Amino acid sequence: MQYHFKIYKEKNGYWAKCIELQGCNTQADTLEELKINSTEALNLFLNETFDSKTIFPLPKINYKGKDIIKVQVNPKIAFAQILRMERHKRGLSQKEVADMIGLKNLYSYQRLESPKSANPALLTISKIKQIFPDLKLDLVV
Repeated sequence: MQYHFKIYKEKNGYWAKCIELQGCNTQADTLEELKINSTEALNLFLNETFDSKTIFPLPKINYKGKDIIKVQVNPKIAFAQILRMERHKRGLSQKEVADMIGLKNLYSYQRLESPKSANPALLTISKIKQIFPDLKLDLVV
């Protein structure tokens, strides 16, 4: 999953803002440092306001323009985000999805929606994909 940042040059350095996520900004002295900071800012932004109801807009597939860079989301954060989005789209609770997957407790499912701990086994991903066939796993990698 890649979001887009617009880069601005100033006399003392650079700053950038994420086009799709209002309030996700960063700055740096050099362009290379700005690219690194953009990745860090994006992942912190998507991770910081996490709760089971927070849904961020997906990035646009192709955003073209001058001084636009694509910034990759950490796969754990991307997985948690798209899973939460699919659950909300169907109006299901975390408990309902946990039961559908066959998890022993709610906490095990909540870990899948947490960017800090989302790291599902292939068998779990297969079960999730059966429940949510429209899940866009290609966005994770």
